[in-house]
Amino acid sequence: MVDLAAQLLGTMPATAVPPPLRGIAKFDPRKRAKLGSAPIAAQLENDKEFREAVAESVATGWPELVSSLAEGNVPPAADPVLVAAAAYLTRPPGWADMVETARADLEQSAVAAEGSAQEQQVGRLREQLATQKSAAKEESERLREQLKGARAENSDLRRKLHEAREKAKGAERRAAEIEQAAAEVRTAASAAGTAGESELRRLRERVADVEKQLEASRRAAREGRSFEDARIRVLLDALQDASAGLRRELAMPTTISRPADSVAAISPGAPGVRGVPARALADDDPQLLDQLLALPQVHLIIDGYNVTKTGYGNFTLADQRARLMTSLGALVAQTRVEVTVVFDGAELNSPVQVAAPRGVRVLFSAPGEIADDLIRQLVRAEPPGRAMAVVSSDREVAESVRRMGARPVPSALLLRRLSRA
Repeated sequence: MVDLAAQLLGTMPATAVPPPLRGIAKFDPRKRAKLGSAPIAAQLENDKEFREAVAESVATGWPELVSSLAEGNVPPAADPVLVAAAAYLTRPPGWADMVETARADLEQSAVAAEGSAQEQQVGRLREQLATQKSAAKEESERLREQLKGARAENSDLRRKLHEAREKAKGAERRAAEIEQAAAEVRTAASAAGTAGESELRRLRERVADVEKQLEASRRAAREGRSFEDARIRVLLDALQDASAGLRRELAMPTTISRPADSVAAISPGAPGVRGVPARALADDDPQLLDQLLALPQVHLIIDGYNVTKTGYGNFTLADQRARLMTSLGALVAQTRVEVTVVFDGAELNSPVQVAAPRGVRVLFSAPGEIADDLIRQLVRAEPPGRAMAVVSSDREVAESVRRMGARPVPSALLLRRLSRA
């Protein structure tokens, strides 16, 4: 009855809906009977007009059933629930008995259905029991197989464990043997190192003795040449005095530029020894530079960065130049020689200010030119016969200036001389 009334509420005009059910009529059709069952049932009981409206919808939907009930006949194949609902709503003569008869039929049907359901449930339980017994048997068989496999695996693992233990014992024995061999090797290496150190000390002592003998030989050679050196010095002094007197006699100007001033280069702030044997000293002889500086009118040309990077290459270029200038100032003050320092200008992005001491000429190579080329130009600019010394450890520079008549001097000798100054 509630379902039938709920369906009717959705089709009734809003004005025809009973006031207590207007709110329920707005519910979703699927929720209307569930949520409004109590108010709908009460309205059906108390509101005759609403019950008759529902009865009309039942008569429209099941006309044969309603006409049979009106005649007092209940169709034997009709649904007891539908029969009871139609009898309650249409209320034909004897409708209460019809409802009671439908209720009794429903109870009998329920009892019969319950018995059938129980039998079906018992059948299902028996089937489930049989299925579980079969599954338990299969699970038991599977567990037996797993147990059998686990036992076999356990036996295999024990065998492998035994083999691993044997291998570990063998590895321990080999490790002990290797450790013993390593100890023997270390002992032998220590003994060899001790013997090597002894041999090295002996060789150093021999080298020291040889150096002493060499120095004694050089000293004896210098003493043997001292008389000849004195004679030559007397002649050179006389020649120098004569040239000085001739210069005064001819009133020659003293402001003539040096030949090195004619070489094109970049000065700060804007972007060799021909015929001088130097007493036949070797290039690395400590006294070579002293003898060269003692020559009259000698021109000392220095490869600047070659010297600074040899002596103090961990400084910046500016600090290298400043330190070299300071040391050369002291050297010029002592020896009065002409000094030209050449720096490579390729690394310069702008003019460099260099505080050159008095008597020191500073030149930078022009763009596209390296310092080595500028040094060669300076050597070529000097007149034949003038004493020139080029300080550079560059082998190519040394060989080229030697062929041009200048005497190459390693940078280490100049650094050693500057440290004394």
